[in-house]
Amino acid sequence: MRRKIPPLKSLRAFEAAGRHLSFTRAADELFVTQAAVSHQIKALEDFLGIQLFIRRNRKLLLTDEGQNYWPRIRDIFESLTAATDQVRATVAGGSLTVSVIPTFATAWLIPRLMEFNRIHPDIDVRLKASDDRVDFLQEDVDIAIYYEKGDYPGMHSVTLMNEHYTPLCSPSLLDGEKALSKPEDLRFHTLLHDYDTSEWRRWLRHNGVKGIDLNSGPVFSHSSMVQQAATYGQGIAMGHLVLSQPDIAAGRLVQPFPYKLESEYSYDLVCPMEYAKRPKVKAFADWIVGVID
Repeated sequence: MRRKIPPLKSLRAFEAAGRHLSFTRAADELFVTQAAVSHQIKALEDFLGIQLFIRRNRKLLLTDEGQNYWPRIRDIFESLTAATDQVRATVAGGSLTVSVIPTFATAWLIPRLMEFNRIHPDIDVRLKASDDRVDFLQEDVDIAIYYEKGDYPGMHSVTLMNEHYTPLCSPSLLDGEKALSKPEDLRFHTLLHDYDTSEWRRWLRHNGVKGIDLNSGPVFSHSSMVQQAATYGQGIAMGHLVLSQPDIAAGRLVQPFPYKLESEYSYDLVCPMEYAKRPKVKAFADWIVGVID
């Protein structure tokens, strides 16, 4: 059954006029003329079949019926405003959850995140460190940053950066009895590994280096641990240049050889197609792409 309710404009005029007890002030608030407010009030009174206002001693007052009706209309508009603000906070502002690989978060994203917060103070960024792909249907995540080969069927994706890798080590290893002057000198040093040695093998093969034992040396469960060990002079890591820039810039790591190789993987920004249209997601995507460009 269709419910018959008064026009929204008339209710808005009544709420404002009842709050100010003035048609003139209500008109100023609503950016209309006093005559327009008066017209809307008259239309509402005709619709309800009651008088809502009276004038007494040149003052505008609510009638008994008006006093009973006005608080209810006020509460409706306050609820409507609150509901609208909540939805807008979810879409245009509020929190933005970004799933990001831990190494990229700590080495690249976090040092730059203050600038995004300055530009978009209405968006609270929440970082979720993860090496896994996001199940956007099940997880409360708005957008993700992956380090993969760029195959994301049915998803919106943007390649942020390509990665290059090369051996990195503490400056202390450049000098001494077994100084690193050419790639073949790697045989005299400890090599640090993460879960596999594929990047070492590819780099050595590409540069024609033979006789390097990749079956020995410490193994760490995460690449960030490999890099940390390298900064302490514990061996030589196959470092990713994007992630290693803070340590290189600070002098904690150096690149002993001028040979780098492009990775098969890239840093990609990924989210469902419909998420990409959300203002807060678009704001983050535009910002991070702009920073890289």
